[in-house]
Amino acid sequence: MDAIQIQGVSKSFGTTRALDEITLSVPEGELFGLIGPDGAGKTTLIRILTSLLYPATGSVHVLGLDPVAAFRQLRKKLGYMPGRFSLYQDLTVEENIRLFASIFETTLEKNYVLIRDIYQQIEPFKNRKAGALSGGMKQKLALSCAMIHKPDILFLDEPTTGVDPVSRKEFWDMLHALNRDGLTIFVSTPYMDEADRCHRVGLIQEGRLLAVDTPAAISHGFDHQLFAIQSSDKFGLIRYLRAIPSHRSVFSFGSEIHYTDKNPNLTASQMEELLSAWKANHPTTTRKINPGIEDSFMSLMLDERN
Repeated sequence: MDAIQIQGVSKSFGTTRALDEITLSVPEGELFGLIGPDGAGKTTLIRILTSLLYPATGSVHVLGLDPVAAFRQLRKKLGYMPGRFSLYQDLTVEENIRLFASIFETTLEKNYVLIRDIYQQIEPFKNRKAGALSGGMKQKLALSCAMIHKPDILFLDEPTTGVDPVSRKEFWDMLHALNRDGLTIFVSTPYMDEADRCHRVGLIQEGRLLAVDTPAAISHGFDHQLFAIQSSDKFGLIRYLRAIPSHRSVFSFGSEIHYTDKNPNLTASQMEELLSAWKANHPTTTRKINPGIEDSFMSLMLDERN
C-alpha cells in the first residue's frame, strides 16, 4: 500500500511555477529522498503533503487521507520537521518536548521509549534553552518533538542543511533506525551525497521531477562515456572544453572537470585527441570514470533544457 499518492500536482506563486505536474507514489515503510537545489520546489511539495498549502491542480493522498479535506485527522498521524528551526527558543529542551507531547494529548513519560535513542543524546542538556543549542542538537530536539506522538509517517524538510558532517551522519543513522522499525520517511535535501542513504529518490529541478528510482538505477541510466580531466589551469580548461564543437557537457567537480561528448561512446584515445592542443602547453590528466548521482542529475537537467 502507498503511504503517499500524488497525481498531477501543480502550484504557482504569482508568475513563478513552483511545482509542475508532479506525479509520485511512496510505499509504506520506504525512506524516500526528494533531492534538488534551492528553489526546486521541495518545500512547496512537503507543505502540500503536510496540509499547510493547497495544491492548485491535481490530487494528493497521505495515509489514504486528503490533506485538504481531512487535515485534522492527517495532522494527528504525521510528524513534520520544517527546514527552519521552529521550536520555542526561550523554552528548555524538556519544556519543548513536553509542550509538543501535550498538544497531541500524551506525555514524555508515556512515549519516552519512542524517542529514547534520540533524546538520550540531548537529555544531559534538558534544562538548556533551545536557542542555546548547537545546530546538531537543535535537529535532534526537533526530531524528538516530531516523534513524541508516534506518527505513522515522518516528513523532514532539509534537516541536515547547515549541520556539521559528523552531526549529519548521526542524524541519518537515527533516520535509518526509525525506518527499520517500519516508519515511512519522506526527506528533502540539497545534498546529492545523501541520495545513497535513501531507498529511492526523486530528482527535482524548477518544479519538475526529472527522475524517480533507486540511486543506483539513476546512476546506471547515465548513457554517455564520462571523463574526469584535471589541469593546473582549471578555468582555462573549462573554456577550452566548452569550445570543442562536439562537447555535450562540461561541469566542475572539485578539482576535476567532468566531460561528456555528443558522441556517447567517445573512446579514451578520441578524448586525448580532443585535448592534444591543450596538453601541448598544460600538464593534464584524463581518466574514464563511472557517473555518480550528481552527474546523472546534471545530465537529466541538461536533457530537460534541450
